[in-house]
Amino acid sequence: MNRLVVFALVAASLPCNFAADSKRLITAQDLYSFQWIADPQISPDGLQIAYTHVTVAAKHDGYDSALWIISASGGPARRLTAGPRDSGPRWSPDGRVLAFVRALEIGGKPPVSQIYLLPMTGGEAQAVTDLPKGASAPVWSPDGRRIAFSSRAKSGDSAAKTEDESDVRIITKAAYRMNGEGYYEPGRPNHIWTVEVPRVPSGPQKARAVTAGEFNESDIVWSKDGSKIYFTSLRVSEPYYQSPESDLYAVNSEGGEVTKISGIGGPIGGLSLSPDGSRMAFEGAIHHGEGVAERSYSQPDLFLTRVEAGAVPRNLTAKYDFDIGGAVGGDQGPPRGGGSSKPWWRGDGRFLFVAAGEEGRVNLKRVDVETGDVGALTSGNHNVSSYSATPDGSKFAVLISTPTNIGDLFVVDGTTGRMQQLTHGNGELFSKLNVTEPEMFWYKSFDGRRIQTWVQRPPDFVEGKKYPLILDIHGGPHAAYGYTFDHEFQWMAAKGYVVLYPNPRGSTTYGQDFGNIIQYHYPGDDYKDLMAGVDELIKRGWVDPEKLGVTGGSGGGVLTNWTIGHTDRFKAAASQRSIADWRDFWYTADFTQFTPSWFRGAPWEQEADFKERSPITYVEKIKTPLMLIEGEADFRTPPGAGGEQMFRALKYLKKPVVMVRFPGESHELSRSGKPVHRVERLQHIMGWMDKWVMGAEIHAYDVQ
Repeated sequence: MNRLVVFALVAASLPCNFAADSKRLITAQDLYSFQWIADPQISPDGLQIAYTHVTVAAKHDGYDSALWIISASGGPARRLTAGPRDSGPRWSPDGRVLAFVRALEIGGKPPVSQIYLLPMTGGEAQAVTDLPKGASAPVWSPDGRRIAFSSRAKSGDSAAKTEDESDVRIITKAAYRMNGEGYYEPGRPNHIWTVEVPRVPSGPQKARAVTAGEFNESDIVWSKDGSKIYFTSLRVSEPYYQSPESDLYAVNSEGGEVTKISGIGGPIGGLSLSPDGSRMAFEGAIHHGEGVAERSYSQPDLFLTRVEAGAVPRNLTAKYDFDIGGAVGGDQGPPRGGGSSKPWWRGDGRFLFVAAGEEGRVNLKRVDVETGDVGALTSGNHNVSSYSATPDGSKFAVLISTPTNIGDLFVVDGTTGRMQQLTHGNGELFSKLNVTEPEMFWYKSFDGRRIQTWVQRPPDFVEGKKYPLILDIHGGPHAAYGYTFDHEFQWMAAKGYVVLYPNPRGSTTYGQDFGNIIQYHYPGDDYKDLMAGVDELIKRGWVDPEKLGVTGGSGGGVLTNWTIGHTDRFKAAASQRSIADWRDFWYTADFTQFTPSWFRGAPWEQEADFKERSPITYVEKIKTPLMLIEGEADFRTPPGAGGEQMFRALKYLKKPVVMVRFPGESHELSRSGKPVHRVERLQHIMGWMDKWVMGAEIHAYDVQ
């Protein structure tokens, strides 16, 4: 299908009335001008913040990233590296050198990442590693003389692929590929390596493997004296036969025997060593253990343990019924170089600082190490998506997004919580756009349960006028919408639609019970929550009940398929990266469901349950015109288990249906796919809605 033709057809129905201040409406193509900030790292002295700056590549087929720096007291930012694939800045303990990751494409082969050093006194960045399988996640030793990092390399690796090396895959494990990464390389787990840091960066140094064997290691942390390295790992050959889990381990920094420190019966991460080196804080979720039943959703908490073998962790936030390390979803997180955040200690060891998700917002919290009391460091209707702190916890660099701002850097006082905005990355563009705040409210569902939702209304919304509606359903299903920027919602509203985006039961940031209530009942009552939200907007007089559309991706695609199989009230549906038959998904997804968290057994053991909860079971009832959006490299929800089934069945039934396939795109199409594909995805969704909800004369989807 010709891209320009589709754009012309879709753009024809854009509203043309402008706001009184002459700001224009946001468009799908504005994505090409967006700028993203990622992984902010404040210097040890608290005076500067280094970060990854991401832009759309000139041909709109990818992203460029480089390191930038800004004063923590304000002022203009300046570029540190040329890019185009630089990310992950990490300050040396004395603040004189930045380590970072640079990915280079050599000879047309896929980019390989190496660790580089950039002197802050001036000079060019120099590689410190040159491993054929690359290096990533650099962590400085306390004395600044070594860097620990992750690599899939093996001793004796050659940079060139030998002629007799076969490209045939011998697969022996049930989980053998990962969405966005491709097929696993057997015998090449992520191990810990170290490299000496030269006094003057002068080129690659000889790296040394610290760990070996068949298991992956991650979350590298040095001991206070540099003699040990702590990390997380699961030392089980086929871990998918049990619930998700990882444990805390230690190894001598020169290599040797690995010692298990502790675990919680669930996955852990975000390791953070106390100032005195005696305790480790981490985030984790208990999935199994004494008195813990198998769950679909396990709320993450903040834990503390001594760094001695056999130590028993203490759950600091057991009484706090929200998500430690929680997040709210939008479509404008950094598409590259996002990094990760961890708990940070105050210098005296009395408090820990960590992000937490509460009812669609994410803020920094201060947790008392002795009592577990949780207090607010920051507050507001926004999304703290990434952060770092000085060693004493007195100052934070924080990346914050709101419904009208993609994401900017703030410096936050670790005592008072006072916030100062440092960047306005998209300020020039957004000063020209009529971008508006959504309205948040709560409504009651069929059983009286309160559901939180946001409604993005057209910029020129007039009370008393009834607008077409798009119900936009989030994925997961254990995820959440909230106070963060979403280009999709803003553009749909600019096109004249009211956009409803609720957090039905099963969503995160509302406590353990609310998140897990859909276990063995998904989809089901969450669908009823969504319909109650639609009814609420109709009751308010905002929308025309005869002009309703529905869309959603991943878990939202499941619910889109389910919705149109259970009601005819929607005039159009766009199901993205969905599942049609849970049985096929069980066999083909990139992760296994061998544990009874979503289903109580395998498809042949629970045939009736799999069938009852599969949208394809109700395909004969579907009358709503359906668009199916698929990434051809999607290993999370493979097209054969979702859109392809719905498409073929509806074609057999001679119902209006179209499938739009995106070559090379994974499950992350809407968030980090090629920019041109992200724009076309938006255009196709709105083209389908305009055609069937608004009756627009669009022939791009006619049978040809």
